[in-house]
Amino acid sequence: MTPVHPIEAAFEDRFGTAPDGVWAAPGRVNLIGEHTDYNDGFALPMALPQTTRAAARRRTDTLLRLHSTRSEGAVTEVRLDALAPGTVPGWARYPAGVVWALAEAGHPVGGADLHIDSTVPTGAGLSSSAALECAVAAAYDDLYGLGLGRTELARAAQRAEHVFAGVPCGIMDQMASVCATEGAALHLDSRTLEHRQVPLDLAGHGLELLVVDTRVSHDLADGAYAALRAGCERAARLLGLPALRDLAPDGLAAALTALPAELAPLVRHVVTENARVEAAVARLDAGDVPSLGPLLTEGHASLRVDYGVSCAETDLAVTAALGAGALGARMTGAGFGGCVIALTPTALTGTVGDAVTTAFRAAGHRPPHLLTATPSAGATRTA
Repeated sequence: MTPVHPIEAAFEDRFGTAPDGVWAAPGRVNLIGEHTDYNDGFALPMALPQTTRAAARRRTDTLLRLHSTRSEGAVTEVRLDALAPGTVPGWARYPAGVVWALAEAGHPVGGADLHIDSTVPTGAGLSSSAALECAVAAAYDDLYGLGLGRTELARAAQRAEHVFAGVPCGIMDQMASVCATEGAALHLDSRTLEHRQVPLDLAGHGLELLVVDTRVSHDLADGAYAALRAGCERAARLLGLPALRDLAPDGLAAALTALPAELAPLVRHVVTENARVEAAVARLDAGDVPSLGPLLTEGHASLRVDYGVSCAETDLAVTAALGAGALGARMTGAGFGGCVIALTPTALTGTVGDAVTTAFRAAGHRPPHLLTATPSAGATRTA
């Protein structure tokens, strides 16, 4: 096999032979439905054009060798029988965790050489970790002929992050990365994993989705994310519910009076956010894409006031975008920094981007990184 793509050549430079193939999985933005997935709720993500690519070659032993263009370090090597949560540090715990999760599930997997490259920004709330996990899961599925379905791949990737890497994430990121299709958002039920492709024709409505990377990085393993999830689970127990997804909007007022003061805002966000997802899907089904805007803005207010996961930079990006003509804007991802999305008339995208950049400069923040997002396809083999 003669390398024809840069990542294949890089694999051969690192490992001395050509890969068996290249697999890619995208990052994602979530249009609406934040912090709902670990509450068995609903979400509406879409895949990004930016992907993580894994060039991979099957080995005849149980050695796993990992290398990334984003790491200055040497190749990480570990044997499959030595894999356990906490045994692999840094970025390599995500791909190693996928292999561990597949083996734990009883799938006949062995060793592999993996070289990773990515265009998904890290620490920006665009699910770079899920993209990495899902690219590796797709590669292993093909390398070892596992024949897994998309949902099974997502479950393995989530288990890798949740148990092996120690981040108690929901499954929305991984489902978006493997199941999304071009030109659509993914309406996801996080309890059943039932999902539906909802057409999202931004260009046809003269719109773009501007993504503002505030360049404020976050680490979800620092305990803040886990504390929020624990608070939601405690609230569900106190209310006698399997999960907050089971609290209907018409029961919210009574529930809030029955809960400790510190839990009530979390519950209010989850219940109203689930309702916003359903409203967004109904509007897209009706072909009314511009009316998503106010839902995005309402969602940001809930994340800022009730959930407390916004920050000065994300709030400023939302305010500046709305002031420059965006139809709606909100932070996307788990929060604590990361990205803001703004639904913007195409003719105003440059104006909105300039306004956000100017506002950041005036506030003394680093200039944001701007990109536009189009609904893209999920994990696939590319070579």
